[in-house]
Amino acid sequence: MLIANIRHRLLLIATAALLAQPAFAQTKDSTQIELEKSRQQSIYHGRGELRPEGYTIDRGLNTYGDALGPTFERALASLGPQDRWLDIGAGRGQAVLDYFSLSYDKLNAEGRERRGKKARVVAMSIEDRRTEDWNHTASRLEPKQLQYLFDKRMGEYTADELGRFQLVSDVIGGFSYTDNLQLFMEKVLSIMTVNSTFHTVLQDVRSEQGNNKPHYPDSPFLTQIRDASGTDIGVCAWLKQISCVEVSCMHKSSWVPPIETYQVRKTCESVSVPKLDTISYTAGTPPERVFQLGKPSQKPTAKPGP
Repeated sequence: MLIANIRHRLLLIATAALLAQPAFAQTKDSTQIELEKSRQQSIYHGRGELRPEGYTIDRGLNTYGDALGPTFERALASLGPQDRWLDIGAGRGQAVLDYFSLSYDKLNAEGRERRGKKARVVAMSIEDRRTEDWNHTASRLEPKQLQYLFDKRMGEYTADELGRFQLVSDVIGGFSYTDNLQLFMEKVLSIMTVNSTFHTVLQDVRSEQGNNKPHYPDSPFLTQIRDASGTDIGVCAWLKQISCVEVSCMHKSSWVPPIETYQVRKTCESVSVPKLDTISYTAGTPPERVFQLGKPSQKPTAKPGP
């Protein structure tokens, strides 16, 4: 399971307090946000003992299935050789390696003859975490069937660099870590084909029903999206405001901390993502973030006739 490390979160809060900087200040101070983003970079690139507990880089496909649910598993199993799967925040790429294993074929024998060869897969990570297992698997596959992208964030890639995908997944990757959630979703949806799906998850957030409380006492939800009144409407409500998508959300209270799973199906190309402003970002694994809903664009008012 995706278990957050309590000690690490407390350490971040204590460090921020020592620096006389509130751990979750609701501020538009760009200098403070840039400082926190710099701290986050050190987390991304930490190796060995410098990699903080809670920053997981080796989640396997079983964990993906447990977190994202059977709809993701069916979508992955149905991909054919002409389809493409993008895994964001792949780390070592263990979930992708599991997909290309013989054990995956045995467990997903139904429909194998229909779909033929495996899909083409792109693993994306902000740092290069590839291992010998990755290199060995890539060497036995056809050219470009397995790719690994690193050193850039999702929003920094061009459409030509990425191409189009029939399935996108993110298990505590960019969706949980980005400081610009609007840009992240715009990029993800721009590279998805119509009727493709994006499967992702967040830890410790306001559920769609709105009847849960933050997991950690005296702490806020990890990700908040606030309306004009300052009320946290939850990530699910914001996703459902995006045009040309169908969204389903599922809160899983049995996880520690609880998670909410999201499935976003693209239904047409005229996608419009509601504006978000970042008002707070505190480095962590994952970071604490507060976004503010921007004002919708105003349509010009028709002038009265003479």
